[in-house]
Amino acid sequence: MRSSGSPRAGSSTDGSSVIGSPTAGRRRTVLRTAAAALSLAAAAVLTGCASADTSTDSSPSAAAFEPATQKEGSQITVWADSTRLPSVEAYQKAHPDVRMNIVTYDGGADGSTYLQSKVQLFDRTGSGWPDVVFGSPTDVTWASEPTTPDAQPFAAPLDSDLVPQSTLDGFAKGSLAPCEFNGHTYCLRNDIAQVVLWYNKDLMDKWGYDVPATWEQYAALGKRVAKDHPGYLVGSVGDTNSHESYLWAGQCPAFELTKPDTLRTDLRDPNCTRMASLLDGLIDAKAVTTKGFFSQGFAKDSGGKVLMAYGPSWYGQYLFKTAFKTPAKQIAAAAPLKWDDETTTATGNVGGGVWMVSSHSSNLKASTDLVTWLTTSNENQASAPTYPAYTKAAEAWLANPANSDYFANDISKPFKEAAGQVWTGWSNTRFSDATAWSSVVLPALTAGKSLTSTLEAWQKEISNEAKAEGYQVVNE
Repeated sequence: MRSSGSPRAGSSTDGSSVIGSPTAGRRRTVLRTAAAALSLAAAAVLTGCASADTSTDSSPSAAAFEPATQKEGSQITVWADSTRLPSVEAYQKAHPDVRMNIVTYDGGADGSTYLQSKVQLFDRTGSGWPDVVFGSPTDVTWASEPTTPDAQPFAAPLDSDLVPQSTLDGFAKGSLAPCEFNGHTYCLRNDIAQVVLWYNKDLMDKWGYDVPATWEQYAALGKRVAKDHPGYLVGSVGDTNSHESYLWAGQCPAFELTKPDTLRTDLRDPNCTRMASLLDGLIDAKAVTTKGFFSQGFAKDSGGKVLMAYGPSWYGQYLFKTAFKTPAKQIAAAAPLKWDDETTTATGNVGGGVWMVSSHSSNLKASTDLVTWLTTSNENQASAPTYPAYTKAAEAWLANPANSDYFANDISKPFKEAAGQVWTGWSNTRFSDATAWSSVVLPALTAGKSLTSTLEAWQKEISNEAKAEGYQVVNE
């Protein structure tokens, strides 16, 4: 769903353009310096989908994959977005014996269908496919299926003797879910954007507030803040990806694939209604704003009054440091929240791109080596803009002072915990989860309506989009 691996951009409830997070291709309306960094972040958020296990008993076996005639040493063509371009160039520099043709494209940002359209053309003409591409989880939904009856899927099944199982096992729990279809793994996850609780430690300490560990504590503290310190905020629901932080974390079955072609969207589920009710209470108290954090003017007018923010791991660098310009050593991260009656914690995800190898590649060895290096090597990932999906690379990323020195606490523990707690019931689909939220929910919130009152209309819009993409829809 969404664009590809990094923070994303969109529009806010006030209808203004916004810079979206680390995803690629945003609308630049915040300060120019913030725009540059957020564009990078956007590249990081591109699309933050997860995916349910859509395997079926009728899945094709690994033997169904028929590689093209292999020519080791032949040139490979790599399509990457501008944010990932330096990494590809670094690989080429470190591996001069590998012949590469590097092409820059949009990377699937903002729901672009450029890659899909080109692959459909290449399928018709029988040539032209790139060997390696960076894209969004949405791209995997079509790339893992044949575009025509007589074609094989564009993406090669990497678990079919291309990437060792030991390497696949090294990715954060659930992070490869968007890559998994019909029993095979069609991509490697570049980065993830696990949701954590961000807070201003200076202000929390000054005012004597304890960091909440549950949703109930979060709601109670938010209302207390609204009373004791009017104007200060504990969150926002006004960005195009706010639902991925709150409703996804709440395990609301808005986008749950029960089968590869069947989508369950049931916003009457208690997991949806209790999160909506909690947020409505905080919105009424003016502790949670319906203006987007990335909306035009928010950073200048209200950025200094954000006490807490429930959002992705890239918020620290791209929201607080770059957009809000909060001084160093004030912002801290805490573990995701859970409900009092739950024994385990689930969280959302707001970003993360993928790398795919073409099933048509005549040099699968070089192509697979490249995507493995890009996603798993400390050499590349330690300095990546956002949190790596590969756990060992994530350790190197956390050890890089550039990724941690800004913060008031050690972010390693909450980041690592949250990386393995992303709920996989919010599935990767052929359409963006941001569209219905932006077109139905955000305008209603701006008009003063409650989130709870929009659930029915939001569900209907999701259902309509799903049916248009060929899904069977179940609403219970």
